[in-house]
Formats: sequence, C-alpha cells, structure tokens
Amino acid sequence: MEVFNQSMVAEFILLGLSDHPKLEKTFFVLILLMYLVILLGNGVLILVTILDAHLHTPMYFFLGNLSFLDICYTTSSIPLVLDGFLTPRKTISFSGCAVQMFLSFAMGATECVLLGMMAFDRYVAICNPLRYPVIMSKAAYVPMAISSWVAGGANSLVQISLAVRLPFCGDNVINHFTCEILAVLKLACADISINVISMGVANVIFLGVPVLFIFVSYTFILTTILRIPSAEGRRKAFSTCSAHLTVVIVFYGTILFMYGKPKSKDPLGADKQDLADKLISLFYGVLTPMLNPIIYSLRNKDVKVAVWNLVGQKCLAQGL
Repeated sequence: MEVFNQSMVAEFILLGLSDHPKLEKTFFVLILLMYLVILLGNGVLILVTILDAHLHTPMYFFLGNLSFLDICYTTSSIPLVLDGFLTPRKTISFSGCAVQMFLSFAMGATECVLLGMMAFDRYVAICNPLRYPVIMSKAAYVPMAISSWVAGGANSLVQISLAVRLPFCGDNVINHFTCEILAVLKLACADISINVISMGVANVIFLGVPVLFIFVSYTFILTTILRIPSAEGRRKAFSTCSAHLTVVIVFYGTILFMYGKPKSKDPLGADKQDLADKLISLFYGVLTPMLNPIIYSLRNKDVKVAVWNLVGQKCLAQGL
C-alpha cells in the first residue's frame, strides 16, 4: 500500500471527448456495436474450437487463446470508454487506473508473443509436415501458449510497478479515453527516464523480436510453398497460413500507422491532431479484435464448417 500512499493524486480525470460532446453519443453507439461484434465473434470461435473435435489441433488451440485474449483486451478498457461517453465527469481511482493499465499492457504484450507462436506452428506444419505431430504435440503447444500469457503478464507487472511508484503531485487530467500508460507518465512530477528505457527494452522484446521471428518464419514458408510443383498444392499450402498472415498484417500494420505517422508542426492544428490520435488509438483497440474472427471465418474452411455445424445443432435442438 506504500506505493499508492506516496502519491498525492487519489483519482484521475479522463478527458475523452469532453471537448466534443456532440460526438459522444455517436461514438457510444458505434463502439458499443463493435464491442458486441467482438464478444459474439470471438465467443463463437472459442466455442467451436472447444466443441468441434476436428479443431482440436495446435493451430486452433492458439486461435482459441487469441480469441479469449481479444475479449480480455477489449473488456479491460471498452466498458470504461463507454461509461465515459455517458458520464459528465469522467474519473477513475488511482488503483483502478493501475489495474486497467496492467490488463491492457499484459494483453497487448501477450498477443505479440502469441502471434509469434502461431507463426512457428505454421512454419512446422508447412516446412516439416512429417514431423509436425511430434514437434507440435500437446506437451509442446500448451506450454507455448501458457508462456505467452506469463511473459505478457510479467512484462506488464514490471512496467506498471515502475509507473505507480512515480509521484503524481500535480495535474491529474489524462488526455485520453482510458489510462493509457504514456498519457499517465506525462503527469508524473519526477524523472521518468527509467520508465522510458524500460518500455523501450520491452518494445524490442515484445514487438521487435516477434516481428523478426514471424518474418523469418514466413520467408521459409513462402520458399517452401514456391517449391511445390502443382498450383493446387501451392494454393492449399498457402490457405493454411493466409488467415494468420492477414491477422499479423492488420495487427502490426495498425501499430505502425499509429506510431509511425509524422506529427504535425502546425500549432493551430494541434487540437485536431490530438483528437485524431485519440480516436485512432480507440479504434485500434477494437478494430483488430473485431476483424480477427471475421478473417478466420472467411479464410478458413474448417472454421466455417464448424460454425455452421454449431448453428445447425442449435437450430435442430430448438426445433425439437
């Protein structure tokens, strides 16, 4: 409890769209609909990967983890965002802010590692198909998934522990929809160089390393696919990893768009850019989790069949 007592700030005020009240109701409806699609789509994917025996394979085990991760990630922040759209004074306690930051940071880091694990699974399936059952046995893929969650949680624990130890003795207004860690660190009345260095190292480990691993894996995968003599064989081989590759491109593409776009130097446009940055960050938090089940449903025949079987069984049960 010493960590929290040393701070003079008991709560934070979340600005959200306070300066644009006319937009709040519109975005409430839009984000709520997207959140419901996330819950429904990822919930169905989790159900089919559990109930359909044909999907009891490493690839779909990882997919079930990814869907559960997306539900956890959005649930850690979207209800707070929705409440903020309807509440005149948007506040969150210091401890509540810390918990929300921990969950969001943990889920984000875990997803980066999990996507790397899924790339390795596709590499073994295509480049070493005969050894796939041995390499990707249950004794291997379950610990791989668990290690993704543990690594993401441990990284988040380190980052948030360093953040909450900082003194917050002045401004308590967060110019964001949620307790985004960078926005919170700006409010600290102390040197945050350790936090910046720590987050930089974490970004290399949890963003850079998985991206490099995925790139190398798909280099070998594409090389192997191009060596397949028949066009039908190449098509079938590529179809087994096309959904994962699409998810990776969407996930890292939105990150690069968010943090790689140039900043405007026009002071008159600072407010507009600030609003745009907040909205881009908000939609990034719901866009990828919403698209993941859609991508896997459209680009994966096994998932489509499993979903239709689940719907058919439900309709049949209701008819009886």
